[in-house]
Amino acid sequence: MKNIILIILSLFLVTSCEKEIDLDLDDKSGNIVIEGNITNQPGPYFVRITKSVAFTQSNQYPAVTGAQVILSDNTGQTEILQYVSDGRYKTTAFTGVTGRTYTLKVQAEGKEYTAQSTMPEVVNFDGLTQDSFTFGSETTYTLLPVFTDPQALGNRYLFNFTVNNIPKKTFEVFSDNINNGMVNQRPLFLPNEEDDDDPTSHKVVVGDTIHVEMQSIDHNVFTFYSALLQISGDGGPGGGITPSNPPSNINNGALGYFSAHTTQRKSFIIQ
Repeated sequence: MKNIILIILSLFLVTSCEKEIDLDLDDKSGNIVIEGNITNQPGPYFVRITKSVAFTQSNQYPAVTGAQVILSDNTGQTEILQYVSDGRYKTTAFTGVTGRTYTLKVQAEGKEYTAQSTMPEVVNFDGLTQDSFTFGSETTYTLLPVFTDPQALGNRYLFNFTVNNIPKKTFEVFSDNINNGMVNQRPLFLPNEEDDDDPTSHKVVVGDTIHVEMQSIDHNVFTFYSALLQISGDGGPGGGITPSNPPSNINNGALGYFSAHTTQRKSFIIQ
């Protein structure tokens, strides 16, 4: 089974690295796949429900219609989402607030799936600074997200960025296990080569605009994204772990994730 989308993930733990990932996971076609996001920005918010397909099939994920999708939080707020199209269900009046715990309940095809996610407090995204280094004749550009990690241990961050108007996203996740309470020193490594087999790939050059989103995420969502790197096979000299599905925070065998997170965006022109 291919994962929800073809995703590019770079994981910063003890050292920094970047890896493009085209995941071939367990061949479990027909599983429910749920992608849900709530943010601290005004809605509507969306939950998308599809079915997984075998990795031998094209990336056409059948939409699940007729599901009942309910969002609630620990203050009593609740809403039944309305179906839009392409497996997407949306809110009309639901509000995302930092510090609250959100619950997602989905009734689909005779089964119930539930998940919870707590939205962290906002960590200010102060800006982006550019650096570059040259190896041989190749120049690699990096952007440093400027933010100060809070003193309390346990903060987790997801960064994604796009180049110019290309829709392809690159994801990287940070934890504060090695620089808790400090100003961030871990950069985002921008693409420095093109892939002949991927028409969406692009080597970053002077004049390109990089659009960066910073999310503060909870531990379970961090674990989900972190696992993608291990699943990709970057597990050391012996290779990675046996292909499997990343650990979802949704129960009852569903694939995917449910994330309540903060979001901030900034753009930068490479000089």
